[in-house]
Amino acid sequence: MSTVAPAGNSTAGPNGNGPIVPAPVFALPTLSFTVGQVATVCETLEESGDIERLARFLWSLPVAHPNIQELNQSEAVLRARAIVAFHSGQYRELYAILERHKFTKDSHGKLQAMWLEAHYQEAEKLRGRPLGPVDKYRVRKKFPLPRTIWDGEQKTHCFKERTRSLLREWYLQDPYPNPGKKRELASATGLTPTQVGNWFKNRRQRDRAAAAKNSPEIDCSRVRNGNFSQAAPEMLSCSLSLALMKRIAAKSARDGFHASDN
Repeated sequence: MSTVAPAGNSTAGPNGNGPIVPAPVFALPTLSFTVGQVATVCETLEESGDIERLARFLWSLPVAHPNIQELNQSEAVLRARAIVAFHSGQYRELYAILERHKFTKDSHGKLQAMWLEAHYQEAEKLRGRPLGPVDKYRVRKKFPLPRTIWDGEQKTHCFKERTRSLLREWYLQDPYPNPGKKRELASATGLTPTQVGNWFKNRRQRDRAAAAKNSPEIDCSRVRNGNFSQAAPEMLSCSLSLALMKRIAAKSARDGFHASDN
């Protein structure tokens, strides 16, 4: 009576002798993607912002791909691996990919942003607090961009005018973009969602500061309720210093007191 060996176990040859042949657990699917097709899928998923699907696709590629060497040199594939490593917090792997392969200028913007943001995140975790402008400057000095993603030109770390224009346009429509809009903007500008979120946060803070600066320092309605009841609001300067307002109030009080005596 024959027996069936459990999956994954080994079975012996006839009569218990002969070579031991391992029984397969399951059959692996055979993928017949060409390098060009793999690159196209990576680019499509990258543009869609679906990092999870991109990660699953990369994981599904066979290690023994017939053109594995060419696949490992494909910029679209390498960029996709870097993006997945960045979003999964595997910064060591990200740095290795960026430092060992030279990328074309078209990829520099996005890869530079990931390089810097990854180092910022590591520094924030180490220090236990958000980084300020000086902190970020020190991080950039300590971890300069590798020449594989940098053409040697000095970088100002300011967004290009086209990028700022696009961000301003979206800001006017919605100062509080949701995560989906941040990802969409990140894809359109070559920034990371974190950079987009930081830009919107900083812009809101600047607008609030500007509004506070341009608003009256003293509420004119309060003046009308004091010793200035006879003065027209438009004749009063709400930006007067507190000391000057006190002097005016004292003079008005004296005038009112003398008028009541007569």
